[in-house]
Amino acid sequence: MTKPSHHHGGSDHGGHAGHGTTAQATTPTPKGPFYSENDAAMARMHKDMHEGPFSGDVDQDFLAMMVPHHQGAIDMAALVLRHGRDPLVRRIAEDIMAGQQIEIDAMRGRLAILSGGGASANEFPALGGTRGPKL
Repeated sequence: MTKPSHHHGGSDHGGHAGHGTTAQATTPTPKGPFYSENDAAMARMHKDMHEGPFSGDVDQDFLAMMVPHHQGAIDMAALVLRHGRDPLVRRIAEDIMAGQQIEIDAMRGRLAILSGGGASANEFPALGGTRGPKL
């Protein structure tokens, strides 16, 4: 059985060209729990990103799509912790989980504000995320 390889070059989707698309080259799909669980996590992420309904507001819709995208990264990193062995890769996975959760919390907070469930839409909270404080 072969699986499409995903080309991650280009400029669309923040350097994630090929997310969910089929490239011409194919590579064999390895067997095992990590790969089947990872495929399920990616399918769930893509479904959740496109679930809608969309508001028609670019900012709100972007955040609504990015939350499941970041959750997908957390889910995939958790699989590495469950199945991986390399200490450095496991550390990277832990860092991904922590950083993506911080960004999910910030996006959900801003989404609540923009959709009328929080403070004034004119307020812009400090979104430090994993890149340090914004000046």
